[in-house]
Amino acid sequence: MRDEIIREVEQFLYREARLLDARRFHEWLELLTDDVRYWMPVRSTRYPKASKAISILDPDHYREEEVAKEDELAILDETKETLTRRIARLDTGMAWAEDPPSRTRHIIANVEVEPGQTGSELSVYSNFIVYRNRAETEQDFYVGARQDVLRKVNGTWLIARRKIVLDQNVLLAKNVSILF
Repeated sequence: MRDEIIREVEQFLYREARLLDARRFHEWLELLTDDVRYWMPVRSTRYPKASKAISILDPDHYREEEVAKEDELAILDETKETLTRRIARLDTGMAWAEDPPSRTRHIIANVEVEPGQTGSELSVYSNFIVYRNRAETEQDFYVGARQDVLRKVNGTWLIARRKIVLDQNVLLAKNVSILF
């Protein structure tokens, strides 16, 4: 991958983080394709098959994958339409989980860029930490990895797909009202 494309993708991700931290959600929506899938699958703790910590009664039902598959349960599974509605709800003042609004800081790191499935797409991998503070005492840290598909549309990179995999499998936060 050429250095200028990697730098362009990194700058895109940093700008996206800045828009989210500044609560410029309508501008953030413009970074998404119309057919975007914004997905945060559930994560489960799994023991390796060789583990002696547990006995497996029925090996046919055993799975080593920690992350749910595309057709299984997810914390978030959204489209541009549902994300647009979430943001419109914030504008009404009736989104109690965000009144008062959260303050966030998105830290994006370990960005890797690979060719995508088509000439106009890139596969982008990154790690993140999102710090959330709300009211006087609420604090949450979300740590994980993202797998994005960026698509070039009219000369601009847009997010066509985002898979968000949190490191924790039990969320300690009261809600998941922020964007990743």
